[in-house]
Amino acid sequence: MRFWRTPLDADKMKIPRGELHIIVERCKGCEFCVEYCPRDVLEMSDEFNSKGYHPPKAVRPENCVNCDLCEMICPEFAIYCLTVEEEPVPVEGGKTS
Repeated sequence: MRFWRTPLDADKMKIPRGELHIIVERCKGCEFCVEYCPRDVLEMSDEFNSKGYHPPKAVRPENCVNCDLCEMICPEFAIYCLTVEEEPVPVEGGKTS
């Protein structure tokens, strides 16, 4: 993430990461999770589940920031996200977050 100015706490800032889990058999292919994902992590797959629907798939899982919007919007509770703890990552200026 780039800022037009450097925040005073930039060295303490940590970007949250999430691990996405999709329960394929529960999905009914409504595409709400794909449409409302702010980081475009999800995309509809070409495969079918046992009900004949196209479930979503994570095409950019590294972009997930664990906002839980997909989890909140899914009417079938077919998707959830878990917080992932990561190693500190270097931020602009050579500091770690």
